[in-house]
Amino acid sequence: MTQTHPILIVGGGLVGASLAIALDAAGVPAILVEAAAPRVGDQPSYDERNLALARATVNGLDAIGVWDHARDRATPIVHIHTSRAGDFGSVRMDATTEQVDALGWTLPARELGAALLRRLDRCRHLTRLAPARVETIERGEGGWHVDILVEGERRRVTTPLLVGADGTSSGIRAQLGIGTREHDYEQALFVSTMVPERDPRGRAFERFTDDGPVAVLPLAERRVGVVLTVAADRVDEVAAMDDEAFLAFAQARFGWRLGRLTRPGKRVPYPIRRVAADSLVATRAVLVGNAAQTVHPIGAQGFNLGLRDALTLAELVAETADPGSAAMLAEYARRRAPDRDGTMAMSHGLIRLACLEQPFLGPLRSLAMLALDRVPPLRHALSRRGMGFRENAPLAVREKTP
Repeated sequence: MTQTHPILIVGGGLVGASLAIALDAAGVPAILVEAAAPRVGDQPSYDERNLALARATVNGLDAIGVWDHARDRATPIVHIHTSRAGDFGSVRMDATTEQVDALGWTLPARELGAALLRRLDRCRHLTRLAPARVETIERGEGGWHVDILVEGERRRVTTPLLVGADGTSSGIRAQLGIGTREHDYEQALFVSTMVPERDPRGRAFERFTDDGPVAVLPLAERRVGVVLTVAADRVDEVAAMDDEAFLAFAQARFGWRLGRLTRPGKRVPYPIRRVAADSLVATRAVLVGNAAQTVHPIGAQGFNLGLRDALTLAELVAETADPGSAAMLAEYARRRAPDRDGTMAMSHGLIRLACLEQPFLGPLRSLAMLALDRVPPLRHALSRRGMGFRENAPLAVREKTP
């Protein structure tokens, strides 16, 4: 069987599904190929992580009709407190100061996944192949010939634009011959939920330590999502802790700003590495999300950045007669470069600077935090960035704010 479609998206995770929905909202037909069955429990990226969705991200999800399916499960973030163990000073971002109702929202990845699946069910211009896998890709005149195995049946699809949205270990990226620059942080994240003694009241915390950052995000029912960074050689030790030992470990790393932490939920470790594709585009092909760049989860920028990839691509595709043209792909790469490079440099630089043990850096870090917190223009610029508003941002995420 041979089919011809304008766009073929490989990977139905959070970013791939968002792209498919954005294209559908623009009336652009596409095929979405996903290795997992279209159920929350089968999709690896619809997992136990608690996502900190920037305000701009929620604007984008609202624009493509996803947020209506997720808002009841989301918890607003109205205040963000950033500090460094052993240093003085902190940086505080506040929704009231920025004259908005929330800086962002916390949402479990599985709940965002469920919202995406519900919105996918309403798509009118999308063909979904799942479970399915791409076997081969072959350059042809004006596009790619892609062989896809679906329930034992081989299908060949010809497309003028091939999109790799298949994650950090992207098979599409490898088949396109695009190399990567990688950095192993030799760390892992432990993700869990806990109940603090004091109600977080919409407050999120990020605390840097010599052992890596700790994040605490507000959730419904007075729970918080806790993200602990540990050295790779301690993963087995932390995974083997009983609940009492794990609570003590988390308390020592985070501190007592919310009082005693209790009732830990399921513990899930995730390895951390930085992967940057050498190019975002190839002939009639493009990479988005983690296939294009996987960043350190500090600041929770991964999905926020990937959604801006997807919405920018959908916006450009909707404006052109040839979605795989060299001009369109060059414009996509140009628009994404400042956001991508800036976000990757910030996340990598922060983890290298804020978690280094050198004593002489302490006073400099403290002075920098005091300046960011006490100088209104600097704090406002940082808050705008924290809310996800970037240069060349896609139209769907923008809003008028002070």
